[in-house]
Amino acid sequence: MDALSYKTLSATPKSNPRKWYVIDADGLPLGRLASLVAHRLRGKHLPYYTPHQDCGDKIIVINASRIKLSGRKWEQKEIVSHTGYPGGQKTPTAKMVFEKNPTKLLEGAIKGMLPKTILGRELFRNLYVYDGSQHRHEQQQPESISPDFKNKK
Repeated sequence: MDALSYKTLSATPKSNPRKWYVIDADGLPLGRLASLVAHRLRGKHLPYYTPHQDCGDKIIVINASRIKLSGRKWEQKEIVSHTGYPGGQKTPTAKMVFEKNPTKLLEGAIKGMLPKTILGRELFRNLYVYDGSQHRHEQQQPESISPDFKNKK
């Protein structure tokens, strides 16, 4: 047996063939969609996944204004933020955040599932969320992903 066959390969930016994917969020649950997107952004679906490298794909999410939340989460789920000043904690509900900017709710859920480091901020730049069904990345020829949890309750 060749001694080099036991060599552990690590992904590098040069050896990483990035792909573009588009996901239609119409009727998908927020958490399941965010989990799928974070998994793809991180690159954990690839055989050459390396924890300290950005080896994930570029993801385009369309129809972010049509996501679903189950139960009474629209009224009960609070998104906590802080301005940095004393007494500056704000807790708007999911419905309030969604009405102001529909993409913020999905972006916040995905960002919370990424590492809280420089790598996490770098991975988040590979995400493009759009409110409607149109996006401006046709030149990259993205492949479509249809999640298998779409029809589950």
